[in-house]
Amino acid sequence: MKVLVCNAGSTSLKFKLFNMPAEEVLAEGKVERVGTDTAIFHFSKPDGFRIFQENLSIPTYTEGIQLFLDRILDKENGVLGNLSELARVGFKTVLSRDHYGIHELTPEVLQGMEDYMVVAPAHNKPYLEAIRQFQKLTPDAMLVGAFETAFHQTIPQERRIYGIPWEWYETYGIQRLGYHGASHSYVAETLTDLYGSTGKAISCHLGGSGSLCAIDDGKSVDTSFGISLQVGVIQSNRCGDIDPFIVPFLQKEGLSLDEVLDGLTKRGGLLGISGVSNDLRDVQEAADAGNDRAKLAIDVFCNGIVRHIGAYYAELGGLDHLVFTGGIGEHGTRIRESVCHQLAHMGILLDDKKNQNCTGANTVISRDNSPVTIHVIPANEELGVARKTYAYLRT
Repeated sequence: MKVLVCNAGSTSLKFKLFNMPAEEVLAEGKVERVGTDTAIFHFSKPDGFRIFQENLSIPTYTEGIQLFLDRILDKENGVLGNLSELARVGFKTVLSRDHYGIHELTPEVLQGMEDYMVVAPAHNKPYLEAIRQFQKLTPDAMLVGAFETAFHQTIPQERRIYGIPWEWYETYGIQRLGYHGASHSYVAETLTDLYGSTGKAISCHLGGSGSLCAIDDGKSVDTSFGISLQVGVIQSNRCGDIDPFIVPFLQKEGLSLDEVLDGLTKRGGLLGISGVSNDLRDVQEAADAGNDRAKLAIDVFCNGIVRHIGAYYAELGGLDHLVFTGGIGEHGTRIRESVCHQLAHMGILLDDKKNQNCTGANTVISRDNSPVTIHVIPANEELGVARKTYAYLRT
């Protein structure tokens, strides 16, 4: 079965075409700067065939999607004879009201995404646009949403419920939902493949958007995201955990609600504290040059990770595996060093040489005598979505 996975961002599209269940990658592509006349297109196949084009006019998702579909249908270097061979398209969807697992993207599910647009505007909007384009361009394919909340449905209720009036939960569904499910579930699957079981594990997906997940016997039992993606550790632009009464205080001081939300979601996080950038690499460079606010931003980021790991260690009753994934998790040598050194008293013993020389997939960077095994597992969210899309059974 040919399964295409689409990962839609606010200005980007990523594609990966699989032959399932063999999990063979047939082609992959990426469109950057959607909505501009300076868009970039990458396309590659396992046989080494590659295309790189820049300064393209890609005003909407329609043109970006069509560009990739045209490429996989190309008579000389394509991989499909016609689009009828494409059985399913899977999406790493984020949130839909009352739909928290793996679902065919019916009108009801799409309406649920519309209903929760206010909770996840930066994510639901591009996915809805991409899904509607695929409905037009691939009418014979089943469209499936592997919602990011799916993996977290096993979290116990006492860790899901907020201290709010009960009717808010019953009427509006306000509860901790969790995200990055594709990444955290892929970590769980990888640990199971390696060891036969996840045991007690903590997955740290760290990137422009970051979250941590406590995993026990392959199941999510706690996570740092809530009903939205605005909480937990600080992120590139987002504030992370804050006191909710900061909002009315700032409004009383004269800021509008839109100004407050803009500050919390677009001008906060690493950017807000450092005043330098929302990119950790730039912040690290500034810190190395003596910028105290940049150093503080990194310290706040690492401290939040340490705090959540400590809490999850207590909830799990111990720890077998600590995993770093995501862009920063995979490449942030100094972040891993800072976090692990602060946790050495918990049996998390980092091998500094292994950490410095970490390359490739599924690398162990802990000391040989470390009670907790420390891993770097590159995120492969597309494969996780492909597996779920392939396995989905229409009811």
